Amino acid sequence: MKSSPHFPLSVVQSYLEGVQTGVWQLARALEAVQETHKTLSQAHKLLQSLAQASKTLEPLQQRVAQHKQLQVLSQLLPRLQAVPAAVAHTQTLIDAQRLLEAYVSLRELEQLQEETWGPLGGLELPVFQGLGLLAEALGQAVEAAAGNAGQLAREDPALLVAAVRVAEVEARRTTPLGQAPRDWRQRCLRALQAGLERVYFSTTVLPEPGALAGWLEALQVALPAELAIAEALVAPCCPPHYNVVQLWAHTLHSGLRRTLKRLLEGPELGAADTFALLHWALQVYLGQEMMGSLELGPDADVSQLEPLLTLENIEQLEATFVAKVQASVAQWLQKALDGEVAEWSREQEPKTDPSGFYHSPMPAIVLQILAENIRVTSLVSESLQRRVYGMALSELGTFLRSFNDALIRFSRDHLQGDALAPHYVPYLLAAFNHQSALSSSLSVLQPDGVASGVLVPVETALEELQRRICHLMLEALQVELQPLFASLPSRRWLSSSEMLDSVCEQTSRFCGDFWRVRKPAGQLLLAEAERTVVLLYLHALMQGRLVCRSASERTQAAERLQHDAGQLKELFLGLGLEESVHCSPVLLSLRELLNLHDSTLLGLEVAGLRQQFPDVSEDHVSALLDLRGDVSREQRQAALSSLQAGPPPSPSTGRRALFSLVPAPTPSLTSCLTSGPCS
Repeated sequence: MKSSPHFPLSVVQSYLEGVQTGVWQLARALEAVQETHKTLSQAHKLLQSLAQASKTLEPLQQRVAQHKQLQVLSQLLPRLQAVPAAVAHTQTLIDAQRLLEAYVSLRELEQLQEETWGPLGGLELPVFQGLGLLAEALGQAVEAAAGNAGQLAREDPALLVAAVRVAEVEARRTTPLGQAPRDWRQRCLRALQAGLERVYFSTTVLPEPGALAGWLEALQVALPAELAIAEALVAPCCPPHYNVVQLWAHTLHSGLRRTLKRLLEGPELGAADTFALLHWALQVYLGQEMMGSLELGPDADVSQLEPLLTLENIEQLEATFVAKVQASVAQWLQKALDGEVAEWSREQEPKTDPSGFYHSPMPAIVLQILAENIRVTSLVSESLQRRVYGMALSELGTFLRSFNDALIRFSRDHLQGDALAPHYVPYLLAAFNHQSALSSSLSVLQPDGVASGVLVPVETALEELQRRICHLMLEALQVELQPLFASLPSRRWLSSSEMLDSVCEQTSRFCGDFWRVRKPAGQLLLAEAERTVVLLYLHALMQGRLVCRSASERTQAAERLQHDAGQLKELFLGLGLEESVHCSPVLLSLRELLNLHDSTLLGLEVAGLRQQFPDVSEDHVSALLDLRGDVSREQRQAALSSLQAGPPPSPSTGRRALFSLVPAPTPSLTSCLTSGPCS
């Protein structure tokens, strides 16, 4: 068993002394806490007594506040008593447009009102109740002056200056807490804009239909003048930061843009109004004649703003203009054609020009109508000109087809005897000149930069018209000559030139006025007339009316062909046809076929004929062999075989079609070959 530790007596004594000291300190602390609690209780009781005392003083405090208010009111009483008179005086100043004085008076009243707010605890005295209305009246006066800035700048600039100064002073004033700013500067600027728009773009001044051009012309003068006034007179009356000229330009531009939008939303414009608007908006407005004038400063530039017309507007206006112009052009062209057709039944021949050519104003009228519409649109835009050009070509094509149809009716009525024209051929010749005039002048319609390919449909219509006129002419010639060819060939024909003399006389009379057709159409017509006579001759020759009974008759027939070819050559040379295009030499070739004495050489002659006239057929050759009257079946077969066996025709002969235009006679049985259709 372990023994307990032994501590020295000094350690124990020191420990006991420490405990004694701690106990003493705790006793002192308890006494301090109790003392503090007692003191706090006394303080609480004191505070409660003070709160009760404060409640008893509240009426006294209210009396003191009322006393102070009465003291302030007694000091301000003379000034407060003058407020009604000052309000009335300020209103008088406003009515008299003495805006600066009115503003000073108003501010004095408002400052007095502000002086009463503090002492009165924000209480609003009845005497100040009219200040809000007074301030609004002054604001309206400032606004009215700004809205009439242009006129005031000319007549009373001092009033305009006063209005702007009032707005600017008010803008710099510090607004008391709880009071909304009046913002008279913005009202002033808005009034400047509204005044401009009211003058130029109010709904009551929208132009009536047909009056748009005049309205735009007036704006063309008025708007630059207004900008000049703004720069010279209005701007000096306003602070620089107002940017008066720019404000004027932008306001006028936006007002004009809105007005045009309203205009386009209304009834559809006529052609004249549409053109005037497009030309003015696209060419005049931004040009030197107006907003782009060098006399206007850079502040007046509106080129960077939204354009007056949107692309959709332009598209709509161009389509409207083209549609309306097309309807008008169609009417004018039809009227011109009706006038020309009415001339065809006159007792007088067509009019002639100084050179003797048949002449009519119709082609010039047609071209003038179309060219003028194309030319005038170049003043607007390239896109509109191209549209109108396309429309003009379309209408010209329609006109040419109507002209063609009218000629067909004219010919039908004349040849059928329903309406005999006293001068049928001369008016067809005049129509030839009309076609030539239109064809030669077609290029004047074409704007620069347009591909010539767009003319192809009209050129085709003109060629068709030329063919139609030529066909009608030749048809009339055939009607006159066919009875004369009824006796060809015959034995009377073998012995006499009487038949061809009649043909030449009739042809000379028919073609006597061909010189009145301008070249090269005159030469073309003569060439076709000569070919028609030769074709009638060939057709008659192959009808089997004559079969030579002897070598002497074949010689006579050959000599007659030679004589007739010479007579026809002389006739058409006398009419002015160039010899190089004559078709009558074909008769000389046929002469050789008839005059050949050795029948065994017919194959060579037929092959030579085919070389000169590639369109000759077996039926044509067979009919010519029938005319000889001495060709056996074997000789015929050999001759016809040479058409196929011979060398191909030379492509450089330059011969026009002849035999292919002559109806082939019905072949006889003796002309059928083993390789032919009758085998």
